[in-house]
Amino acid sequence: MARRYISQHILEDQQQFIRLLNDYEIDIFSINEIEKTVGEEIENLNEILENLIEKEFLSRIERGKYCRVNFRDEKVIGCFLVPDGTIAYWSALNFHGLTEQFPNTVFIQTTKQKKDKSVFGVAYQFVKVNPRKKIGIQTEGYGNHKYRITDVEKTIVDCFDLPQYSGGYPELIRALDQAELDQDKLIECCKAINNISAIKRMAYLVELLEKKKFSRFLKYVEKVVNPRYVLIDPFGEETGAFNNKWKLRLNITEDEILAICNKQY
Repeated sequence: MARRYISQHILEDQQQFIRLLNDYEIDIFSINEIEKTVGEEIENLNEILENLIEKEFLSRIERGKYCRVNFRDEKVIGCFLVPDGTIAYWSALNFHGLTEQFPNTVFIQTTKQKKDKSVFGVAYQFVKVNPRKKIGIQTEGYGNHKYRITDVEKTIVDCFDLPQYSGGYPELIRALDQAELDQDKLIECCKAINNISAIKRMAYLVELLEKKKFSRFLKYVEKVVNPRYVLIDPFGEETGAFNNKWKLRLNITEDEILAICNKQY
């Protein structure tokens, strides 16, 4: 394969490309998107990009995807790494102010298969889900800096669905207690994940923590409860009292849950 020519100076075509990025206010892009934006093929684009990377005007994110050398918004980059990428789980809990812990990994929900990777020193973990679970998504940022993130209700439900990505079960219990949730949105998200064990755990906690205005949610869960008992803490030991209403085994006691939420009476 022929080696690309790297010029020592900023040539006119490279200057034109930088002006194009400035004119369209683009900080992150793929080869296909940049040509769609300008409505034409850019001659010698790969060579231009290689030169601008060498001169530290641009950085390569991965093959075919680039950003300006000083652009490091981890949420935007994370969503850009996969077509339907959405900030989710522990990362979304942190965004919504539902955990004081800051994850070392950015969690990206997607319907695509994508290997975990590190970009510019930031670790990204990709969680593949069924397309039916791709609801409850809001857009943040502006212009070329937009990114997708799960809303509060979907974030809580996602974390109960796959609690290994939530930053710890006690942290998730506290998040549920603190979150201001719309019960109808919560029901919609629960139907999407279709995880009865997770839904039963949420209903038990909502009732125990005396969250207000959740009667419709609790009635919905009562209709879908199955007879199989599951642990309230899926990572805990097979021990504890049985809760017949929600078909749970309380390997965390009610007192311990209330203590986690600073609600000892």
